[in-house]
Amino acid sequence: MEFMLLIASDQSPDTSTEPLPDVDDWVNEGARRGIRKQGDPLARRSEARTVRVRDGETLVTDGPFTESKEWIVGYDLLECKDIDEAIDYASRHPMARSGRIEVRAVVDLGEQSL
Repeated sequence: MEFMLLIASDQSPDTSTEPLPDVDDWVNEGARRGIRKQGDPLARRSEARTVRVRDGETLVTDGPFTESKEWIVGYDLLECKDIDEAIDYASRHPMARSGRIEVRAVVDLGEQSL
């Protein structure tokens, strides 16, 4: 199954004094295990655009639409046997301590509906 990790900032990071895990070690683990398909940080939120179509008109707004103090800063696409494996791997990402990670299964529209 494919899982998308949405990597987000957080206004309440972990206060542990332990050093953060190294992101390169995390990426290498995913490659070694064959579960990390791809992933990248995203451009600054000031470069984002939100697109909507209303009454046939395309509306483009600067920046992300979300009115929040937390922002999506990156993503990773995994191929895992189940959500438990995806959660286990996500829990070791540095942003699990300094941000938050949303884990969501990717739906195959040929097999399921939203």
